[in-house]
Amino acid sequence: MNSRTLTLNRSAEPRAKPRMDVLALLQGHQELEIAHRGEVYRLRLTRNGKLILTK
Repeated sequence: MNSRTLTLNRSAEPRAKPRMDVLALLQGHQELEIAHRGEVYRLRLTRNGKLILTK
């Protein structure tokens, strides 16, 4: 009988999450479209500097 052992590699430090500045994403525009699983979402920067994501 074969026995399988799963070994998890747990580093002491968690991996950093990717980070991107919203102004770099928008590239001077107020809105951009994001395609995800066949759907289109809109990320919009308001006049007050808030972000709104809508489907």
